[in-house]
Amino acid sequence: MKILKFGGTSVGSVESISKLLQIIEKEQKQSGNPVIVLSAMSGVTNLLSSMADKAAQGGTFSNELKELEERHFDVIKELLAVPRQNPVFTKLRILFNELEDLLQGVLILRELTPRTRDLVLSYGERCSTFMISKIAGQKSDEDVYVNAADVIKTDSSFGQARVNMELTELLIRDCYNSNKGKMLFVTGFIASNDEGRITTLGRGGSDYTAAIFGSALNAEEIEIWTDVNGMMTADPRMVKKAFSLPELSYTEAMELSFFGAKVIYPPTMIPAFMKKIPIVIRNTFEPEFPGSVIKHDCENSGLAIKGISSINDISIINIEGSGMVGKAGFSGRLFSLLAREQINVILITQSSSEHSITFAIHPSDAARAQHLIGQEFELELLAKKIEAPVFEQGLSVLAIVGENMKQTPGISGKLFHALGRNGINVRAIAQGSSEYNISVVISREDLNKGLNAVHDAFFVELNKTLHVFCLGTGNIGTTLFKQLLEHKDFLQKHNGIQIKVVGIGNTRKMFFDAEGIELENWQDTLQKEGEPADLSHFVERMKSMNLPNCIFADNTASLKPIEFYHEIFSSNISIVTCNKIGNSSSFGQYKLFRDTARLHGVDFFYETNVGAGLPIVKTLKDLMISGDRILSIEAILSGTISYIFNNYKGDITFHDIVKQAQEKGYTEPDPRDDLRGTDFMRKMLILARDAGYELEAADVEIKSMLPESCLNAETVDDFYKTLQAENSFFEDMKKQAENEKKVLRYIGKLENGKVKIGLQMVDDAHPFYALSGSDNIISFITDRYKERPMVVKGPGAGAEVTAAGVFADIVHVGANKF
Repeated sequence: MKILKFGGTSVGSVESISKLLQIIEKEQKQSGNPVIVLSAMSGVTNLLSSMADKAAQGGTFSNELKELEERHFDVIKELLAVPRQNPVFTKLRILFNELEDLLQGVLILRELTPRTRDLVLSYGERCSTFMISKIAGQKSDEDVYVNAADVIKTDSSFGQARVNMELTELLIRDCYNSNKGKMLFVTGFIASNDEGRITTLGRGGSDYTAAIFGSALNAEEIEIWTDVNGMMTADPRMVKKAFSLPELSYTEAMELSFFGAKVIYPPTMIPAFMKKIPIVIRNTFEPEFPGSVIKHDCENSGLAIKGISSINDISIINIEGSGMVGKAGFSGRLFSLLAREQINVILITQSSSEHSITFAIHPSDAARAQHLIGQEFELELLAKKIEAPVFEQGLSVLAIVGENMKQTPGISGKLFHALGRNGINVRAIAQGSSEYNISVVISREDLNKGLNAVHDAFFVELNKTLHVFCLGTGNIGTTLFKQLLEHKDFLQKHNGIQIKVVGIGNTRKMFFDAEGIELENWQDTLQKEGEPADLSHFVERMKSMNLPNCIFADNTASLKPIEFYHEIFSSNISIVTCNKIGNSSSFGQYKLFRDTARLHGVDFFYETNVGAGLPIVKTLKDLMISGDRILSIEAILSGTISYIFNNYKGDITFHDIVKQAQEKGYTEPDPRDDLRGTDFMRKMLILARDAGYELEAADVEIKSMLPESCLNAETVDDFYKTLQAENSFFEDMKKQAENEKKVLRYIGKLENGKVKIGLQMVDDAHPFYALSGSDNIISFITDRYKERPMVVKGPGAGAEVTAAGVFADIVHVGANKF
C-alpha cells in the first residue's frame, strides 16, 4: 500500500485535479487502493491567512471569501455530475458559513490568537479534500473523506504542533482497518489536541501528514506529488540548468530541505527515516517522469555534491568582545535565550579565539533578538566586556550538500573559487563535522549569480556558461559573432562551454538579454529593439545584470572604452580586447589594469593586441613564467607594412603597392596611419612591457620610412600625389637592396631594455627574408633559444584571424573560470 500526497498546485485547478484523478486511477489498477493526502488549493492558505489578518485589523474580507467559494464551486461544476452536486455544495456552504462566522468573531474582538488562526487555516484542507473525495467517488461509493484532526493528536503548540506519535498511529490504524477496501482521502496539514481543538503541523505540514500515515500503516512508499520533477540540483527558477536527482539519501534530502529546497518539508522525513520507507517526489504535470527517490540505501552517484540550496532572506547578528574569551556558558546563555523566545537560529559560526559569535536568523526576528540580547547581557555591555550586537540584513545563505563531500579534499576550495572569481564576498561560513553541508552567507543581490556560478563549477557534466558583453560591431565584432555561431556545437561538445552573448553595443545602439541574444539575426535585433548607445550606461547595465562568469569584449579601436576598464575589473568582470590603446598608453595605466585584474581574480587577455590571431603574447608570457630570460625580440608586427614590402619588387612603384594594399583593405582609410609606424610602436611597447620593461611611448625610437613631404600632405589624395613625386626615394632603396641581394623589411627590435623601429635590409640568412603576403613574424632570442631563435609566424592582419584571436581569449577565460 502507498501513500499519495498531492500539493496545492496539484489540486489548484480543474486541469490539475483531472490529472490527479488519472494518477489515482492508475495506482488503483496497479497496486490497489492508496491513501490520498491532500493540501488546500494553491494560494488558499495564504488567502485564509490574509483574511484573518484583515479581520483582526478591522478590515473587510468579503471579496476574498467570495473568491474562495467560487474557486471550489467552479471545480465542482466542471468535474462533478449534476445530480451529485447539491449535497457537495450544501456541505461546502456550511463550511464557508462557519468560516465567515469565525472571521466575524475575529473582526468584533480585533484579536487573532494562534489557536484561532489554526482553525481558520484548516478550512483550506477540509474544503479541498471533501470536494475531491466526492469527485473521485463518482465511480465508486467506496471513497471516504477523513478529517486528519480526528486521528492525528498533538500538543497545543498552535501553528507548529508536536505529534503524539504513539496515540496517533493507533488512531490511524483503527481508522484504516475500519474502512477496509475503501480509499481514504485525508486532509493534510491539520490535527487536533487532547481537547479536540484544531492544530496545524507547520509549513509544509501536508507532507508530514503523509509521512505520519505512511509510518502508522507501514506503507511500502510515500509519493509526494508536486509541480517539479523531483528534488533538483538547485532552484530551477534561479538556475536554468538545474536537473533532477534520481535518488538521494534521507540526510541529503534533509539538508537540502532545511536550507530552502521547497519540494519537501523537513519533518516529513523523520517518520519515514525511522522505518526506512522510501519517499518519491513526482510531478503531477509530468506523471511519466520517474522523479527522485529519497531512501536509506542510496547508491553512490559519483557527484561531488548532490545539490545547492539557499535561504533567500536572512539577517545576521554578530557579538564580539574580550569578555567572551574562555567564558564558560556564554553561548549557552545566548542560545537558551533565543530558544525560550522561539527565535529560530539558522546558522552559527564562531571564531577560534572565541572573541566573536555570528548567527543567522529570519529578518522578522532580528529586532526582537537585538532587544533580548541587550537585556540578557546588560551588565556585560555596560562593563564593555562585549560590544553592542551588530545587525546586518539583505543577506542570503547558499549551501552545498552531499554525502560525497565527506573526506573529499578540494570541495570547499572549489566553492570559494567559484564565488571569488565572480566577486561574491562571503560574510560567514559554517560547516558541520558530518561534512554533509557547507553553508556561506552572501549578499542577497549576489544569490542568483552565486547559485549559477557554483552550479557550473560542481556539475562538470553540464556545459559551463560564459556571459559575454561585446562592444563594437565592425569587421572584427561581426566576424566574431559569425564564428561564435558556427562553432557553438563544437564548443559545447569538445570544450563543455556555452558562450552567451548577453549584451551588444556600438556607437549608435545597444541591446541586452540575460538569456542570450540570437546571433543569427543580431543586426535586426540591435536595430529594432536596441536603445540609444551610452557607454557609461552599457557598463552600468552589465554590472547590474550581475551574471556569473562575465566577460567584457572590447572589439573597438577607441579610447573611450579604456576609461572604464578599471571599473569593469573592479566589478569582477574579465576583459578580452583587441584594442591596443589601453596597454600602450602610460605605463601607470598598464600596471593599474594588471594589478586590478589580479586583485579581483579576473582575467585580462589581449593576444590580438600584438599579432592578431598569432600566439605572440602567450608565447612571451610562457617563456617568462618558465624562468627563461629574454635577450632580444625582433619582429615585423604590421600586416599592412609586411604586405607592402613583401610585394614591393620588380617594376611596381611604391605608390602603386600602397594603393593596392588600401584597395585590399589592409590599410586604414589614411595609409599614413600605418606607414608612420604608430601602430607598430604600440605593439612593440606592449611586448617590451610584458617582457618586464617600464617603458613609455616616448622611449621607443622610430625611424620613419616616409619623406616629410608625404607625412605633411593635407589630404589622402595629396599624400598619393606626393608619394608619386617621391618615387625616386623608394626606387633607390629598392635597387640598393636588390643589388646587395637583400630585401626591405620594417623591423622592430627590443634589446637591452630599448626599442628601435626602422626600415632595414636583410639577407637570406635572416629569418625575416622569406616573409610573404601580410604575415607577421617575431623572433625570440632567450637563454634557452640562443643559437636558434624561437620564431612565430603567420597572418597578422584581417578580421578573420583577429576575431579568431578574440574568440580564443574568450575560451581561455572559460578554462580559467571552471
